[in-house]
Amino acid sequence: MHKSRAGWLGLCLFVASASLAQVVSPVEIKDPALRTLQQQYMDDLSRAGEDILANHFDYPFYLSRKLDLDQAQQQIADQSSIRFDSYNGKTVLAITGNYYAAYSAQKISPGQRARSTFLNVVMPILKAAVPRFQNNQHVQGFAVEISHHIMGKVMGVSIERPENLMVFLPRNGALKLLVAKDETAQQAALLQGEVFLNAQPISIWLNDAVPPPAADANANSNDHADDTSTNAKSDPTQTGAGIVSTGNGSGPPPSAAPTPLTPLKPKEPPAPPPRDTSTQALSALQLSDQPVVDQIVKELEAQAHFVAYAPPKFVAFRQGIYLELSLNSTLPVSAAGSRYKLAATAFDDHVAHLIRPLLAYFKDAQDFDGIGFSTTIHLAGKSAASTSEAVEFFFPLSSLRCYEKYDCTGQQLLDAGTVLINGERVALDLQIAEGGSSH
Repeated sequence: MHKSRAGWLGLCLFVASASLAQVVSPVEIKDPALRTLQQQYMDDLSRAGEDILANHFDYPFYLSRKLDLDQAQQQIADQSSIRFDSYNGKTVLAITGNYYAAYSAQKISPGQRARSTFLNVVMPILKAAVPRFQNNQHVQGFAVEISHHIMGKVMGVSIERPENLMVFLPRNGALKLLVAKDETAQQAALLQGEVFLNAQPISIWLNDAVPPPAADANANSNDHADDTSTNAKSDPTQTGAGIVSTGNGSGPPPSAAPTPLTPLKPKEPPAPPPRDTSTQALSALQLSDQPVVDQIVKELEAQAHFVAYAPPKFVAFRQGIYLELSLNSTLPVSAAGSRYKLAATAFDDHVAHLIRPLLAYFKDAQDFDGIGFSTTIHLAGKSAASTSEAVEFFFPLSSLRCYEKYDCTGQQLLDAGTVLINGERVALDLQIAEGGSSH
């Protein structure tokens, strides 16, 4: 009897901790008023998290503190997402997550992608969260931000990249949306809010037979130049064109109630051949690229502060070859703090400024996999022994190219790479490390 009771108690504790894991801790919220609300309604927030995750989504979905993580990163990342936040001066219940579905950019227009993720992910989230807060006078609206993926081609090369959908609804609009009896009432409720796709305003039309307005066309031209059809209409009977029917032959005809678009499952790219990281291969690469390396040292020394006794060299790292640069980073005394703050400041103030000048020397490099920045951090005016920290940043070339073109943030670059502090791998969050807000 005692064992059974202990097992039941353990199960209850597990369920409770799992639900709380989806809710941002009050101590992490900077605004005092929002922090108070977070503490006061923790039970409702955690139950909303349970209800959200009880849904069956067509593709893997995770509540997440960060958007645009790949699935392997997401599985080990912080999944606390549900929180009170501010949007345009309004107090809102905010929920973020990553949805691992990929749409064809050529065959499914931005408006259709937004509609599909709204119906398949945002609506279930609203149905789970809104009823628990519909009478809460503190909540003035609901903001849901979801990252999905799109597949397309740039200069003939197939790529897959994240695309972020953000939906804001005032409280009355959210309630009207959920109690609406027909599509017309739902559409009217949805138009009370605001929708953004990659930060560009867009309109979601629940019936794709309605021609999309100019806002959709603007979003297409701003962010999706590789889309071949910007105003394509949904045809639920079409197959083999990036749109798959989900109907079962019953119910109203497609023209009256078109079925949601079904995202394409991303195809697994063929595995590249293993990189030869033998000593002989490293020596040969060093010899062939030494003139470029010497030019880098000569022309970038003033801003890079290379370590004289450790010239740039190619090294084996995580089954790949990286060009490792040894640097000295001298930071102002105001940067003093934890080793994480020092590492974050060194990245922002020193390493990040070297990336674009450095990549100019390797326009079409394919004979190595990434670049490593190994820097010893000192505080200006302090002895090296008292302030020195050894930090290494290893970044794949693909992520560096993304950052070079302003398609990725510094945080996304760090998340895609490997950071070591004094030889130990760490996760480095720039905002938290440097004392900024995490919201």
